[in-house]
Amino acid sequence: MESTNLMVINGNELPFESGETILDVARRGHIDIPTLCHLKGTTPTGACRICVVEVKGARTLLPACSTPAAPNMVVRTESPEVVASRKEILRLMLSSGNHNCAVRGRDDSDWTQFQLGVEKDDGSDALCPVWGDCRLQDLAYRYQVTGEGFQGTPARYPMETVNPFIVRDFSRCILCGRCVQACNEVQVNNAISFGYRGADTKIIAAGDRPLKDSDCVFCGECVQACPVGALVEKDVRYHVRPWETEKVRTTCSYCGVGCQIYLHTRDNQVVKVTGVEGEAPNQGSLCVKGRFGFTFIGSEERLTDPLIKENGEFRKASWDEALDLVARKLKGLRDTHGGDSIGVFTSARVTNEENYIAHKFTRAVLKTNNIDHCARL
Repeated sequence: MESTNLMVINGNELPFESGETILDVARRGHIDIPTLCHLKGTTPTGACRICVVEVKGARTLLPACSTPAAPNMVVRTESPEVVASRKEILRLMLSSGNHNCAVRGRDDSDWTQFQLGVEKDDGSDALCPVWGDCRLQDLAYRYQVTGEGFQGTPARYPMETVNPFIVRDFSRCILCGRCVQACNEVQVNNAISFGYRGADTKIIAAGDRPLKDSDCVFCGECVQACPVGALVEKDVRYHVRPWETEKVRTTCSYCGVGCQIYLHTRDNQVVKVTGVEGEAPNQGSLCVKGRFGFTFIGSEERLTDPLIKENGEFRKASWDEALDLVARKLKGLRDTHGGDSIGVFTSARVTNEENYIAHKFTRAVLKTNNIDHCARL
């Protein structure tokens, strides 16, 4: 019988399988190792170094996300050396660009001067647009650090606001690479990548063009993957805060795939849509329609009452009156001319369940097979 591979993390002996990383084993054992660049289902890079751990016998701290587990490996995830390293990395990140959340500060200017500079770049006097929904901020609170101790680094590139759905704020980008992996390895759109070198490094589309002029299809996978405020939905930025909303899980109705989504609602209005991560069939991914095509829900042009046409003019009617009229007309056509005198069109924009009901109604009640729907969106 094949023996089980074992390793020790924080004194806990844990089994593992070949090919697993330290992070994989720790998470399965309910041991928290913080990450910023790690994106589930993609090739680990170890770029941010937040997940470093102490491995007995190793000369340096090792990134848990990209270090393979090995038999008899002994790991410490929160040793003094590990914590000191994470704090240093967080301070460097917070001292660069426009991270104006409540944990921000640096040596070369006081808070007021810094905030005035951010306001000029942002066009807003509010705190960071993802304040309260930022992984970097969460870790800064967890390890009690600010950007103090390092001279601030000003933003190198202006904000990109010409895109229809996404604002790209390079001053808040930490170059973790999650957006690149989400685009290239999850969605396989290959629209963005790392560009330039050294201190000039930037996430770019081909030719360093705006997203609207690139191969980007605006699926928004990069926005959902971004752990900071570098990529934000244009309609949400500075208008919606996470604590103002409630999340309601439902099924996207744009096609029959059945993608699971969260509707973020405020005052009974949908203000944002995100994918439900870790759930089939979409595992958090969405297309441009599923993520951004929700504004019709609250449109003032939507019909809110049934309408019946009389003498060439529409008048409002109750649901009972409208349904009775439709049932009477359909029954009359079926009984007089037969079921095949009727055709039913449904929609590719409704759920499989709704289309199934329409199909049953058409065949069982109207007695016809004349049912179809437009499969184009």
